[in-house]
Amino acid sequence: MKKNIVLFVLFVLPIVAYLFFASGVNSFTKLPVITPKIADFGNWKSLNGKKVSLDKKITILGFSGSNILENRGNYFNLNEKIYKRYNGFEDLQFVVLCPLGTEKEAQKIIDALSPFTDVKNWNFVFASPDEIQVFYNQLHLKGKLNDKLGTSNVFIVDKERNLRGRKGSNKDQKEEYKEGYDTFHPSELSNEMLDDFKIILYEYRAALKKNHNATKQL
Repeated sequence: MKKNIVLFVLFVLPIVAYLFFASGVNSFTKLPVITPKIADFGNWKSLNGKKVSLDKKITILGFSGSNILENRGNYFNLNEKIYKRYNGFEDLQFVVLCPLGTEKEAQKIIDALSPFTDVKNWNFVFASPDEIQVFYNQLHLKGKLNDKLGTSNVFIVDKERNLRGRKGSNKDQKEEYKEGYDTFHPSELSNEMLDDFKIILYEYRAALKKNHNATKQL
């Protein structure tokens, strides 16, 4: 009898545990769409003068507000926890939408990051206050911009311009609604955001593999 118990623990239980956790992973291989088909950016200028678009890019989207330097720690958190880990992916960009007139402050952020980070995928884009508010409103989010037109949250936008997150469930209150990820808290970036970001990458990798067109872009 004892021998059978030992065999069960050594051989059967690990297999059961594997199947359990594997089924759990499979159930989270799609990150819900919070807002579908959001508008692309207008003809707005970036620091390096290039046109920045949401099309065909996985985008981490932020809103700096006019007090960008006061919140520079948030960008360092995002840089350390997410950007530096995945910066090698060609299909990924980090975009911060800033009010016109904050170009010098944004450049200071880039200058502070550049000694220890390849900043090529950091994009600071500038628009008028009204344009920023209109753009944010069409995201249809519960959270609002502050009086400086900024937020500490960043958002995940997929290649088809769908804003992704967690919808939550009335049946299961443990499954929280999450539309953005707070850069003020490094632990939220390391846990919730990193988990959800990996799901997005998994989706595209699986699609590429299915189409026999896998590349090193993702």
